[in-house]
Amino acid sequence: MKRGMTSTDALRSTYSPSTPQSIEELGISQSLVLDLVLRRLLLEGFSTLASLSNSLRLSLPIVDIIFRQLRQQQLVEVKGMIGNDYHFVLTSAGKQLGSDRFQISQYAGSCPVSLKEYHAATKRQSARITVDRRALRAAFSDLIVTDRMLDQLGPALISQNSIFLYGPSGNGKTSLAERMLRVYQDAVLIPYAVEVDNQIISLYDPVVHHKLEADAPDQDPRWVMCRRPCIVVGGELIPSMVELRLDEASGIYAAPLQMKANNGIFIIDDFGRQLMSPRDLLNRWIVPLDRKVDYLTLRYGVKFQIPFELMVVFSTNLDPSDLADEAFLRRIQNKIEVESVSPQVFDQIFQRVVAQRNVPADYDAAEFLRRLCLSDGRTELRACYPMDILNIITSISQYETRTVSVNKADIERAVRLYFARS
Repeated sequence: MKRGMTSTDALRSTYSPSTPQSIEELGISQSLVLDLVLRRLLLEGFSTLASLSNSLRLSLPIVDIIFRQLRQQQLVEVKGMIGNDYHFVLTSAGKQLGSDRFQISQYAGSCPVSLKEYHAATKRQSARITVDRRALRAAFSDLIVTDRMLDQLGPALISQNSIFLYGPSGNGKTSLAERMLRVYQDAVLIPYAVEVDNQIISLYDPVVHHKLEADAPDQDPRWVMCRRPCIVVGGELIPSMVELRLDEASGIYAAPLQMKANNGIFIIDDFGRQLMSPRDLLNRWIVPLDRKVDYLTLRYGVKFQIPFELMVVFSTNLDPSDLADEAFLRRIQNKIEVESVSPQVFDQIFQRVVAQRNVPADYDAAEFLRRLCLSDGRTELRACYPMDILNIITSISQYETRTVSVNKADIERAVRLYFARS
């Protein structure tokens, strides 16, 4: 995906479900829909068919069917008309039943899709990309990336199998991983919620799913058109994040991170430094990585299968052989070493950073910085050095209330602050 691409004309999903017009087409039980309507009415007080259709993302024919059932059972009472629409409230019996249902689950949002439909949609939207060196260079245009690195990333991205990025810290592993999303030139549909055994799993998360404004009036509104997701976790990863989590107060399950990342990328940054041990995570995912399916369990023991259609990127500065055994590493077919940068690449990074900041620099500033970075026993150049040093120089200039300038005196001063004495 090119940087800055936002047009929904360019970003389309390969999956486009039409709006269900009957309970049968919804694929979930009528009792679940009825409970959903009762809970919504309990929250709204006065309501209309159009309002319920909007808030529950159901077609008017389905809402009308449920409304007529509730009216027949004397659970709702019509108070009047707004245009051609009924204006109604819950009766005392309806409020009691709604309150009972609310005690079991407080979910009153978009009607969920069935697990079966979620499976089909996720498989249908599995990523298939075509990319060459030129396209990849455009995707990574804001980084200095060698042809050798691009030629390793390209086949790995086309395969859509998991990737192990390893090598010394500070050479751009995370930056490379986060930009992999740019190679996708389509969008995906993500359901607001999924139903499993009459339980609600909340899936769409505006924090990690970037919604696109879609002009598709006939599309099932229970699905949100989004960019392919990219979820990044670091040292905060704990076992509960990769399992279903039930909120006891609301009775609603939250989808685990890998489910939210389906049809996209899941980056585990600084792998090996999580609160969750590498062995535990690898044992948990050895089957999903191999078979592209995962297994989750509801609180009362019901186990079910979900798709594992995502590219997992492990980024680490530790030795892969120290983190995983041969059986697991075999399942990660793409292992790419992100090495320390060459003097030429280091200078290119320096020139780009200086140009981006629009600050003057001595003609030989890059070479001078490079020599200092390789002094005091240091033997490798890191891609992060130019930006980090310039940040320190900027802070020095602000402290002394003068214009930022990359000169030898400030470079030397910044390097002394940056590197610890051995």
